[in-house]
Amino acid sequence: MSKCEQCIVREFSSLKALKKDELLRLADCKSSYTIKKGEPIFTEGENVQGIFCIKDGVCKMTKLSPNGNEQIVKLITKGELLGQRSMISEEPVNLSAVALDDMQVCFIPKAEVMKFFNENNGFSMNVMRTICGDLKEADDHLVTMAQKSVKQRLAETLIYLHDTFGINEDKSLKIKLSREELAGMIGTATESCIRLLSEFNKSGLIELSGKKITLTNTEKLKKV
Repeated sequence: MSKCEQCIVREFSSLKALKKDELLRLADCKSSYTIKKGEPIFTEGENVQGIFCIKDGVCKMTKLSPNGNEQIVKLITKGELLGQRSMISEEPVNLSAVALDDMQVCFIPKAEVMKFFNENNGFSMNVMRTICGDLKEADDHLVTMAQKSVKQRLAETLIYLHDTFGINEDKSLKIKLSREELAGMIGTATESCIRLLSEFNKSGLIELSGKKITLTNTEKLKKV
């Protein structure tokens, strides 16, 4: 069993406020497992009885629209926690979390997390700050979807993927999204997304090779 006090997740999440004895308690109660690419960590509407620590890998947080289209709300990477808001509000999860590559995940039961929440003021403040940060992000996302064109949203998303997840040795974006997933991130039809990518490719902003996307002119892309 890996030691929670040496785990990378602790440095970046609400867990950094936990004391050594609490971390030992955490190590005793958590369960660790691998989520394969394409598998869900949890599904929208599910009652999740705890929180998930993302130790490695990336997942997409999605919401199904009434017509069955999948909207990608955000991407979550290692060092983050999932399920804090629904645990505090005691509601089913509002989004689905699906692995974009193989992931290493730890699950901490609700009873244990709530003990930390009630006993450790630093931890409870960190959780509340995270939830407030998520609300701010949701506000910004709403404004982006309402006020920016699909073209602007695609340019912004490509820059975000480049800056957040980095590039491979061949300079292509490290995170590989299907055209459907990319369309789901910018809130448009797959055909529109494909057409815009082709337009960006012709304009010399990006280079396409199968699923791979390489940003060839980030300055020009930022201007878009």
